[in-house]
Amino acid sequence: MGGIIKGGNSFVPSVPLRVVVRHGLDVSALLLTERGRVRGDGDVVFHGAPVHPSGSVRLVGGEDGTEWLEVGLTAIEEDIVRLLVVASTENGCVRDADGPSVEAFAPDGTSVARYDVTDGGGETAMVMAEFYRRAGGWKFRAVGQGYLDGLAGLAADHGVDVAGDEPGPETIHTPAPAPVAVPAPMSAPAPGAVPAPAAVVPQPLVSGAGDPWMDWSFGPVFEPYTETGRDNDVITVDGLPPGPVVVELNVEGDGYTGLWTLDRRNKQKDNIVNSTEENFRGRLLAEVPEREPLRLRLQAEGPWRVRVLPLAAAQRLTEEQLEYRGPDVLLHTQGVADLAIHYRGDDNLIVHLYELAGHEDSTSLPRGENVVNEIGKRRETVPLPEGPVIIQLEMADGPWRARLKRLQPHSRPVTAAPVPRTAPLQVADGGSTGGVAKVSENRKVQKWAWRGKR
Repeated sequence: MGGIIKGGNSFVPSVPLRVVVRHGLDVSALLLTERGRVRGDGDVVFHGAPVHPSGSVRLVGGEDGTEWLEVGLTAIEEDIVRLLVVASTENGCVRDADGPSVEAFAPDGTSVARYDVTDGGGETAMVMAEFYRRAGGWKFRAVGQGYLDGLAGLAADHGVDVAGDEPGPETIHTPAPAPVAVPAPMSAPAPGAVPAPAAVVPQPLVSGAGDPWMDWSFGPVFEPYTETGRDNDVITVDGLPPGPVVVELNVEGDGYTGLWTLDRRNKQKDNIVNSTEENFRGRLLAEVPEREPLRLRLQAEGPWRVRVLPLAAAQRLTEEQLEYRGPDVLLHTQGVADLAIHYRGDDNLIVHLYELAGHEDSTSLPRGENVVNEIGKRRETVPLPEGPVIIQLEMADGPWRARLKRLQPHSRPVTAAPVPRTAPLQVADGGSTGGVAKVSENRKVQKWAWRGKR
């Protein structure tokens, strides 16, 4: 079978498959529920635990820099709707691998799906592909989503218990959320039911030493909030400080996706998503009103996840290339530079800048400047002033790359004081996201997650 391009998908036969990952990358697999999360450590298949408890996924040896997974699609438990094929590096990064690819074979040796990674960058871990349920069968999607913070970041995004500090040879202490009311992880939400919100500990979204919030001083930092559900709904987040926030939305479905903020009269205010993309994903810019909860009206077909994060959690622009597919919010904290964007979608690319120099009110955004408004594949270069600057890719229904060029030193080196952190968010049962120390129940999974972490 011919190769599938990044983001493409195709049906595969529901038969035992052998999946190979080339060349020189370590392979693991994550089995996810509709919530996009593992049910526990047993849903992580790697060299320390090479067989899933159900026997449906096995990691077997390979030769000449190859790794193999044996996947029995019909044996995968009903609770599991997605299987991620993950590649990682212990030394170097993905771009150092020699032609990485993933390919699935039927029992007779016929290739049924293949994806060649052609745009690997500085990531140390990548979701190369996924198998997911659709119309009573299974489909293969070429994902190619990299993580600069390695397996630790990838694992945390999918509910794997990851320690705040790299585990040592002895006891591992990890921050754990206090008990809260959350949907049972092994079952999908009942039709018409409103799932209880699940609060999560903040995850480092950017690489580098130290606290990732510390180089950003616009707006407070709070514990991120997560809620999951299915189809149309209204999301209410209480207790957020006023001002701009990042709303991360993932929808598993092929229908229309729309997201609006609601005003105090419960009327639609700002439309922040308007997309017909299959399996929409994006990071969006929204503003929390003063003395009011953040309320969002979602129109979607299929399971979804919403995360509300502080602006400080957005990815930083550097001279190293960022890659994503969909809308995003980026932060520029350095000196005068040019922003190079390579957009490979077919629809609108709309980019706004929010220059924060001289803007002291962290409860609101300054007037934005529209710097790109084009349709179709584009290469754009946008001059950037000194940071701090917010770059909002308001529309980008397609893959893109971005990096800084001709970067100059900042005239005033940033030595920002720590951003004040608000109290942990309160959830429906009165609990909070405050952490307590506990001993990890599975040191092998902890160590797997931290392999290759820089």
